[in-house]
Amino acid sequence: MPKIPALVAPSFDRPPLDDLDRGDPSQLTPRASLEGLSFRDLRLDGLDLESADLALCRVVGVRAPEVSLRYANVTESAWSGWDVPILRAARASWRDLEIEGTRSGSVEAYESTWNGVHFVNCRLGFVNLRGAHLQDIAFTDCTIDELDLGQSKVTRFAAPGTRISQLIVEQSTLQHVDLRGADLEGLTGLSALRGATISSLQLQQLAPLLAADRGISVRD
Repeated sequence: MPKIPALVAPSFDRPPLDDLDRGDPSQLTPRASLEGLSFRDLRLDGLDLESADLALCRVVGVRAPEVSLRYANVTESAWSGWDVPILRAARASWRDLEIEGTRSGSVEAYESTWNGVHFVNCRLGFVNLRGAHLQDIAFTDCTIDELDLGQSKVTRFAAPGTRISQLIVEQSTLQHVDLRGADLEGLTGLSALRGATISSLQLQQLAPLLAADRGISVRD
């Protein structure tokens, strides 16, 4: 029997965000190049940062109906207290990003590249990460209605204390994916779970889905 490799947890480098300059909201524009700035208490009709570069930036307290970060490059930054119904971030690149206390009904981040991204105490609706490349990712103490990882490559992932109503992993490639701390209510793509770790309780909960996936009828 092949030896099962040891599970490796995601690791994070906390962004060095001391002594930031205060940014002006007028600087937050498409294709902007921003570094070492802090933005607070933004109340906007919309925020468009498409194709922008943000490095070493802290953004606290954003309220807008929609934020666009499509194709944006975000590195060594922190966001907190966002209330954004629609967050568009397709084909973006995020590295060493901490997101805390954020609410969003829709996160469109398909075909993105995330490395070292940590969500903490967030309330998220539909999170579309289909076709993404994800490494060192965690959702801690979050609530997610639907997390779509279909066709994604996921390496070192965890979701401690997080409730996921529907997890989609069909045609995904998973390595060191730790689902033990998550409350999984529904799962699509059982055949792609190779590379994931679950608890014995989760195995019992998923048993009916596993049986159905293999065409097994269970009758007493």
